[in-house]
Amino acid sequence: MRGHNYRIGNGMPTTRKEYEKGSPNVRIARFTSGTPRDDYEIKLRLVSTEKVQIRHFAIEAARVSAHKIIADEEESYFLEVRIFPHVILRENKMIATAGADRLQEGMRRAYGKPVALAARVKIGDSILDLSIMKERLPTALAALKTAGSKLPAPMKVEQVILTQKP
Repeated sequence: MRGHNYRIGNGMPTTRKEYEKGSPNVRIARFTSGTPRDDYEIKLRLVSTEKVQIRHFAIEAARVSAHKIIADEEESYFLEVRIFPHVILRENKMIATAGADRLQEGMRRAYGKPVALAARVKIGDSILDLSIMKERLPTALAALKTAGSKLPAPMKVEQVILTQKP
């Protein structure tokens, strides 16, 4: 399967799993990690700068890479995946071996079988949210920059100050 065929979603998405036989499960291990608290000082958001479809494998890769960098002995962060892959992606697999010219059907009945799930993201949508204390800012920025490199579109990091300490 080629990634550039599925990068931009065109038309109505297929989202109803009960109508698609054999649709895959979501491969995101967990949507939140860290300690949820009310006293975090800064929230960083990984935001999309393009309209794009992101497959669940890429979302999980971004989450794992951010978690590896930011996680340590102390649980002074909260990482949250903000999107959910609803859209079912289909592929019409073709035989590409010797003698396949007599077995292929070409475009006849080319609906395809479900192969993956994706989330449709608009410009300005938040992919990952990371809440931290002020002293962990450089590590958190590096974590979200690495996570953004795993995704198919250019991303930017936005910073929101939650609380001010006197």
